[in-house]
Amino acid sequence: MRTLLKILITAFIVVALANLLPGVGIRSYFTGILVAAVLGLMNLIVRPIIVLFTLPVTIVTLGLFLLAINAFIVLMVDGLIGGFYVDGFWWALFFSLLLSFFQTILFSVFKDKKS
Repeated sequence: MRTLLKILITAFIVVALANLLPGVGIRSYFTGILVAAVLGLMNLIVRPIIVLFTLPVTIVTLGLFLLAINAFIVLMVDGLIGGFYVDGFWWALFFSLLLSFFQTILFSVFKDKKS
């Protein structure tokens, strides 16, 4: 149940950001749910593998390369989901930063309400 709530919160944020950012678009709310689920799976499965292979670069850049990895994952989801598009790396980076920021805020709000 908690995972479903996180996916729905992320879908809400994805749809909101797609409506606010001119370089990001989404076809429907269902597509937003699909994007949220695929982003979750990519962060669970693909991200650790990429982080492992790029560990030297991540260490040299003091962790800033992780932002590029997040943008790359957003671009991968763009390629996988037909109704979701991002206009390039910089929009993907901005989208991933805002998504992470709002997820942190909303997840903590819902965590506090649950306790």
